[in-house]
Amino acid sequence: MRPVFLRSGLLFLLATLGSGCAGVSASRYAATPRPDAPPPQAVVFVVDGVGNFGATSSSLSRAIDETGLPLHVHTVEWSHGYGRIFADHMDHCHARNEGRKLAEQIACYQRPRADGPPLPIYLIAHSGGSAVALAATEFLPPDSVERIVLLAPSVSAQYDLRPALRCARLGMDVFHSHRDLAVLGLGVGIIGTADRRWTAAAGRVGFRPPEASLPDAVLYLKLRQHPWDPCVGWTGNQGGHEGAHHVRFLRAYVLPLFAERGT
Repeated sequence: MRPVFLRSGLLFLLATLGSGCAGVSASRYAATPRPDAPPPQAVVFVVDGVGNFGATSSSLSRAIDETGLPLHVHTVEWSHGYGRIFADHMDHCHARNEGRKLAEQIACYQRPRADGPPLPIYLIAHSGGSAVALAATEFLPPDSVERIVLLAPSVSAQYDLRPALRCARLGMDVFHSHRDLAVLGLGVGIIGTADRRWTAAAGRVGFRPPEASLPDAVLYLKLRQHPWDPCVGWTGNQGGHEGAHHVRFLRAYVLPLFAERGT
């Protein structure tokens, strides 16, 4: 019975992911900078979720274009290929290797420029892309990026965030939802999290801070978690796995984070 159940579960998960991502990617937005767009004042590295559908980078580009914010979007290419959902989600070694490459790209942007100092860098990732983003922070020095934003991360709730929190000058914001049942509930229950653990995904229950006695546990004071609430439904985010990268949600709740510079 177990092999039949597992096979059925995998087929259901593939149908759920495929239909959801394809639905978003079918209306993929190719942002063209407006003629009156201001020169960029910061760079946003976007790590899309599994399958190379580009939904998050497309939606974020559209939101930035609509608001006219001076942000440059850099889409991180890390996937095994278009539609290769399971390969992306289950190959943690690949995610870590791509994270190292991402760290190198970020370091390149931080080099001095002829026309001024390096631009501030933000890092945003969705679902399985969070494994790549978090891996990148292990190869970067402290305060390398301004802020990290994770949308429905498919890594485990116990993931060690200390390297990422050390890397992000203004800390990390995580958007999770208890209604993400099909992908981060059933799906993760069958095939595990993106960091290859069989436990709850952070994108469904939030990250669980460690014991205060853990070295550098104080870094978790830089972690801000935002559980889904029905009051955000007007943005199109109904709490599902794809909800957090609706354009209206990004405009209302994520883009303001890229405008906060801190001290």
